[in-house]
Amino acid sequence: MKAPAALDALGALAHATRLAAFRALVQAGGTGLAVGELRETLDVPAATLTAHLNVLRRAGLVLDAREGRVIRLRAHYARMAALVDYLTENCCGGDTVCLPAKACSPKSPQRP
Repeated sequence: MKAPAALDALGALAHATRLAAFRALVQAGGTGLAVGELRETLDVPAATLTAHLNVLRRAGLVLDAREGRVIRLRAHYARMAALVDYLTENCCGGDTVCLPAKACSPKSPQRP
């Protein structure tokens, strides 16, 4: 990850509602959440959530897929891992005693 992409991702997360949304999607794992489920979890108006999700999508932190009438949201774990790697690439000056935490990589749901 390059600095401009890291700035986009960090900027997208620099709002309480967007950070809460992203953390809820990370917690949901590979199955993600329907937009309505996320809206209920965060207790925000639909239009507000849409605006925040668009910021997270532009930063590449959230993926979505239409499943019939439902839009399912998932955290983009590879992008999250790339951001964490970028932030910790020079951790402790390369001392192996200070290794960054293992990245999160949930199992993807089975596709029919």
